[in-house]
Amino acid sequence: STMGRLLLRLIEATDGKVFFEGTDINALSPSEMRQMRRKAQMVFQDPYGSLSPRRSIVDIVAEPLEAFGMVRNQRDKRERVAELLTQVGLPASIMDRNPRQFSGGQRQRIGIARALSLQPEFIICDESVSALDVSVQAAVTDLLMEIQRKEKTTLLFISHDLSIVRYLSDRVMVMYLGHVVELGTTDQVFSPPYHPYTEALLSAVPIADT
Repeated sequence: STMGRLLLRLIEATDGKVFFEGTDINALSPSEMRQMRRKAQMVFQDPYGSLSPRRSIVDIVAEPLEAFGMVRNQRDKRERVAELLTQVGLPASIMDRNPRQFSGGQRQRIGIARALSLQPEFIICDESVSALDVSVQAAVTDLLMEIQRKEKTTLLFISHDLSIVRYLSDRVMVMYLGHVVELGTTDQVFSPPYHPYTEALLSAVPIADT
């Protein structure tokens, strides 16, 4: 989660470099960084804390669009938000409600719609299904995969649940105490021998036993 925030400069790095399309984002000015955020967005872990309870869904989802001047008027704004909500499997009719009226899975879909609003090339999903029930996790995971296929968006998916990581990912990096201990294709990382931490994560995955 710390690394994910560093990649978007939501927190500042004390050392090292982060390259996006060949540019070190830590060297960008505030105005340059603002433009970079049109290309990279984040879906946060907590669907209850990441959406303002006092704002309507239409204002939450349209906030990035308004910040970058990508909607001309209220009609344009509502039409674009309706498209985004439909894209994440929610009816456009909910846009005038508040987040408190929705379940965790629905809130996370709203967060995904907000992240998609600028059509980013790169989305960081920070434990974005860990707070959800298992059945809802599956639906949101499938939604993310569908978005990746259709939009060709790169996803960085952060999770401790290796069953979801294995299902979603082309490449996997395992970190332990802030250090990279394994890095490779999904098949490589999930084939023995494992690093002890990877083995511990794998052993935590529940297995159905009838």
